[in-house]
Amino acid sequence: MRKELLLLLSLYLMWPVAQAQPKDTYLQRAKETFHLVWDKYRVSEHGLFAEYYPNSYKPDLTYFQESGHKAQEVSYLWPMSGVFSSVNILMELDPKTYKPYLDSMVVAVEEYLDTTRTPYGYQAYPSKFQIVDRYYDDNGLVGIDYIDAYMMTRDASFLTKAKAVMTFIESGWTDDFGGGVPWLEGVHDQKPACSNGKATVLAIKIYQATGEKEYLRYAIKSYDWMMEALRDDTLDIIWNALLIPDGTTAGRKDTEVQKHAYTYNTGTMIQSAVRLYKITGERGYLDDAQALADGSYKYYFGHTADGIPYVKDIPWFTLVLFRGYQELYEIDKNAKYVDAVIERADWAWVHARDEVGLPYADWTGRKDEQKKPKWLLDTSCMAELYARIALIKAQGK
Repeated sequence: MRKELLLLLSLYLMWPVAQAQPKDTYLQRAKETFHLVWDKYRVSEHGLFAEYYPNSYKPDLTYFQESGHKAQEVSYLWPMSGVFSSVNILMELDPKTYKPYLDSMVVAVEEYLDTTRTPYGYQAYPSKFQIVDRYYDDNGLVGIDYIDAYMMTRDASFLTKAKAVMTFIESGWTDDFGGGVPWLEGVHDQKPACSNGKATVLAIKIYQATGEKEYLRYAIKSYDWMMEALRDDTLDIIWNALLIPDGTTAGRKDTEVQKHAYTYNTGTMIQSAVRLYKITGERGYLDDAQALADGSYKYYFGHTADGIPYVKDIPWFTLVLFRGYQELYEIDKNAKYVDAVIERADWAWVHARDEVGLPYADWTGRKDEQKKPKWLLDTSCMAELYARIALIKAQGK
């Protein structure tokens, strides 16, 4: 009994209590992490970023349609977009400081624009190096970053770029199997949640910025398809993809839901549901958001036997889920879900960073990642996460 009490006491003393943090703590963490990104990952001769720190680390990358991709001189688009997103959220908190960084990120992301194929779209690697594949989910990220930047700056060029991304994504829509877009341009072996969830969020945000009804119509049909094709009504989470076995679409019925569970797929649907509720006032959307929030909380979050909080996914995916939780919290003021992520972010700050200050991929800190190379997306997403928590705290939580 005495040993158990001592263990509980030691855990209590180590535990970073979110409510006890000064309100500006999270902004300080966000800025510190962001400037580590700029200092450690930036490849100044290209105005871009390295995939890993140190940049000498060139592993095989697993997030493409086909194998055989290694880290290159600069990062692929997905990790780079995480820097853009972190700048956007820091702009909300400190626009004077971060406007020059936003300007720099616009120059950086345009390096990935491919104008050799129509409609124009952003490819996976800077076009000045080579022409490579274009992924619909990558483009969704770029579009969301641009529409968010537009909402802060009212720079009309950002809105134009966001709409152009939407045009590219819409070009991939087919009515086969109820709708949706694939993952990779020209390849029809799946219709994934990542591409369609981001497209839904983007379409909603463009509608909210412009009032142009065609974007709302797209958002609703995309949302309806996602909820019909990929929602698990028992667990209240969103599965990864609708698989089309041999890559053909004409008249086939033998699809399969790929039951891989990633937090971000549910996160985009929570965010979409909240915004559709705000637009339409239809209670069903809020019900969806609350059900998905509770389902994802039950499915992904827990504590180890010795009391360490964990989440069953990688940092950036959890960040996207947090975006949904944050927007739901702004509506219903139920802090349960945002607090679950804040608890883990607090633990990670204390227990899961290396000697430089770069975050571990495993927020629990149970594995020694001191000398392990750090992925750009794992680091940049923490800057965004702490900035988002700072926004919540600034609103009085």
